[in-house]
Amino acid sequence: MTTSNPTARRLVVLGSTGSIGISTLDVVRHLRGMDAMHIEVVALAAGSKVDLLQAQAREFDVDAVAINDDSKVGELRNGLSDINVFSGEDAALRLVEDTDATLVCAAVVGIAGLPSTLAAIERGRTVALANKETLVAAGGLVNPMLDRYGASIIPVDSEHSAIFQCLEGRQSSEAAVKRVVLTASGGPFRTASKQAMYNATVDQALRHPTWVMGPKVTIDSATMMNKALEIIEAHWLFNLPPQKISVIIHPQSVVHSFVEFEDNAVLAQLGPPDMRTPIQYALTYPDRAACCSQELDWSTLDKLEFESPDLNKFSALRLAYQAIEAGGTAGAVLNAANEVAVSAFLEHKICLGRIVELVAEALDSIGYKSADNLQTILEADREARSFVNNRIAQLV
Repeated sequence: MTTSNPTARRLVVLGSTGSIGISTLDVVRHLRGMDAMHIEVVALAAGSKVDLLQAQAREFDVDAVAINDDSKVGELRNGLSDINVFSGEDAALRLVEDTDATLVCAAVVGIAGLPSTLAAIERGRTVALANKETLVAAGGLVNPMLDRYGASIIPVDSEHSAIFQCLEGRQSSEAAVKRVVLTASGGPFRTASKQAMYNATVDQALRHPTWVMGPKVTIDSATMMNKALEIIEAHWLFNLPPQKISVIIHPQSVVHSFVEFEDNAVLAQLGPPDMRTPIQYALTYPDRAACCSQELDWSTLDKLEFESPDLNKFSALRLAYQAIEAGGTAGAVLNAANEVAVSAFLEHKICLGRIVELVAEALDSIGYKSADNLQTILEADREARSFVNNRIAQLV
């Protein structure tokens, strides 16, 4: 092991082999060459990509790694005999509990990332949050924990990072916010008919016009369920009622979000569609440094387009407001139902349009409880998954 720099930010990357995790490590490589920025990667967690996780562990000389897939632990240990290796469903959780860190990048996709993120909060860490599901499913649990344990969240999603930057880190109530406007690319079906989108193939749905993301997030973008999740996330992140959160389609993906203040001034954050910019801001906050992301080329911006979303076609957006108004475990139900439905679509079991229908059916059919503890949230998650799986089984 290398000798630690006592002034370094000690970083754990959860989901290091996914698209956000890989981009996070790109940013760390870049910052290594800057004397003012000391970020030491001390631990990594992944799902099942052993070869990549091994290579990352060796490159960054980490103290510990975790892998969710128990069957891969023997292979992972090969060549990593001098570091701690955690495995199993709770591997990332135990990694966080065992690692001395100051900063945790939470980039595990889905509800699987919730326990380890909560563990980081309980230890007073700063969480660079790329996992939407943490706040969508458990915002009512997370926010009191942040105050109780002195932890903080810095959003990594480009839209929420934009709002965070426009607010300069202040709470929305202090900034006299009239509303925030989340921008959306419109995905691959922005100009398609509702019927064409409903019956779209997996290949068509995975062809995002501006962003490069993992398959689950890309499908969420195609249905605009990603924006529904972001509406709920913004509600918890910035303490905003649903009527102060709206969405506008912006196909160029240059303006990442707006904040409109009570005096009618509007601030926006602009940048190319490159996740390394919000990732670096989260890692270095409140400081800024030259970034490894693309630069915005103003000479190519002949126009910036904005249009209201078609709520008939992108009905997922309505579900976000329904879940916020319902409160309690409604967010967990929405998220779990969507995860199962997206997986079924990627496995060619259902059509694209059925995803949002299944989520709506789950929200209408499952009763909600107060989301004040992890067990209740996970029970709601399981109930929603069972409900949607049963619905899908009836179709097969």
